[in-house]
Amino acid sequence: MFNQLNKVQGWCDSPLTVKGINDLKKTASALSQVHFDNMYSSDLKRAIDTVHLMKNANVVSEIGKIKKLPEFREVFFGSFEGDDIDHTWDQVAQAAGIGHETNVGKIINSVGVYNFREATKKADPRHLAENTAELDDRMIRAIALLHNLTRNEKRVLLVTHGDFIKTLAIKYWNKSDGIHDIPFPDNGSVSRGILHDNGKFEIVDYNVKAENL
Repeated sequence: MFNQLNKVQGWCDSPLTVKGINDLKKTASALSQVHFDNMYSSDLKRAIDTVHLMKNANVVSEIGKIKKLPEFREVFFGSFEGDDIDHTWDQVAQAAGIGHETNVGKIINSVGVYNFREATKKADPRHLAENTAELDDRMIRAIALLHNLTRNEKRVLLVTHGDFIKTLAIKYWNKSDGIHDIPFPDNGSVSRGILHDNGKFEIVDYNVKAENL
């Protein structure tokens, strides 16, 4: 809902829209015959609602209580949470030194995703927004936690968030050079990662749409 209202949404939460739910039902249907040993979710409600759509549609898995993992929350935008998105990106653009700009893609293409994170923290009046180092540290902790939780599991489904998934891909997808921008994942898309026994993580498929699963 906040996306439709043009509001910044990271750790703050809003309900899934009807269109969002319908898109997710397509993904749930595409995954309904895939066996999962377990399912996990970010602890934000929009992710929890999503994982239950996946669980309820799946006919070949026996999933118990969903474990909710705060480490897989969306990127945190600090004081900008819930604010008008155009006004926010304009402030971030100015903090990044490129003048007035409200298109987040253009800002990232101009300064790079890492400088974008730093500029967001700088522009945040309370400097609470996650910068590159803070987000990277959380991603590493999230992967380590998932490794510990899934030692006896072969295939799991994890619901997290667009910007977090994209940032994971920048770091762990072999087709990303870690510098240039990559596409933001579509709603309801699936990215596939391999978590090796030694804890190494790699993304092998990124942003696959439901109709291509």
